[in-house]
Amino acid sequence: MTAVDLPAVPRVLIAEADPWSRDLLKQVLLNVRCDARLDLCGDGQEALELLSEKTYDLIIADWELPGVDGLSVLRAVRQRKRNPLQPFILLSARNDSASVREALPLAPTAYLTKPLNMEGLTQRLQGLLLDAGQEVSCEVPALAPGMSLWTFLERRREVADGAPLLTDVQQAVKRSLNPDGLDLKQLEEEIRTDPQVTAVLIAAANSAAQHHGDGVQTLSQALHRLGTGQSMNLILGLTLKRSARLSDPALADYAERYWELSLHTAEYGRTLARLLDLDQERCYCAGLLHRLGDLALLRCLQEWQQAGGELDDQEEIGDALERFGAAYGSALRTRWRMPLELRELIASSYQLGGGVYSREALVMNLAAQLARLTEHEGIEELARSKTARLLKIGLPELTRLRKG
Repeated sequence: MTAVDLPAVPRVLIAEADPWSRDLLKQVLLNVRCDARLDLCGDGQEALELLSEKTYDLIIADWELPGVDGLSVLRAVRQRKRNPLQPFILLSARNDSASVREALPLAPTAYLTKPLNMEGLTQRLQGLLLDAGQEVSCEVPALAPGMSLWTFLERRREVADGAPLLTDVQQAVKRSLNPDGLDLKQLEEEIRTDPQVTAVLIAAANSAAQHHGDGVQTLSQALHRLGTGQSMNLILGLTLKRSARLSDPALADYAERYWELSLHTAEYGRTLARLLDLDQERCYCAGLLHRLGDLALLRCLQEWQQAGGELDDQEEIGDALERFGAAYGSALRTRWRMPLELRELIASSYQLGGGVYSREALVMNLAAQLARLTEHEGIEELARSKTARLLKIGLPELTRLRKG
């Protein structure tokens, strides 16, 4: 398809029920046209209402929208007899010939089956939204006059994109590809230490679009529920977001320390779980994710700098972490609808609540205490702690754990 004449800044409507797929489409589109004005919605009725209010240069809709489906939205658009035809990309999990034949009379600009081929989608968008050889660059929006760091961080808390990427996910995907496709087992090994990737895949696997079965609480479960195509798309989509990696040395140094603390907690949690015949992978994931809020805050501090703000010194970074780190983690786990059981294990890494404790909660509490010990601190006091006594873990076991 050839691109139609577009205004200087195109307006695009994306109608997709699954929030993670919707966000992925948004990121791919902004990677092609960072200046595009986007409207996002999750059902067909809202899409029709937006179409009655505004004129769009491109519509992207999923056939399987709740209520009014995407094919009906396309039919409504075509009934307006616009000439030339309004660009409309129809997405669908249906790849059978009968479905294709049903859609073709309505002349979709493209019919793309899920899981999406991101390279193919990008090429379609480039053809529709860019003139030949055109490049679009966008400046990071400047801070509002008088904006303070604390106000900025408070506002970003409920919309933060999560932690920065701490592994090279593009290389991880590349190493996991073989002639038969993506090897999920290999991919899991490549990405299992990255808190952001793990959190996003678990959250996506628990979204409304993946409604079948029990809640997903581990990376392995998430990969198998999402499948190879969707897993790969979501992982690669993370690289398209702003501040996906930390470039500021001071912020990167803090991130490295929190990441190391998370990995130590995860490993201790898994080892203790194995020792006590508990769920090893669930404990590993809880340990890996328990500093997600601090890492997300560091990413927002980089966004503050990119928007023109200043960080005076290391002390200001430390103050921001102390003031907002826990709140960022809580907000992310709630907004991403992490399973309650996993959230409880993460909370146990900080402190045990009242009432009866599960053995896994005790494991995570002990694992986090172990991880926080400096090399000069002994473990005798930890061995005498309530947590260790309830688990019946003594000084010999803790000594072996620490050496291991």
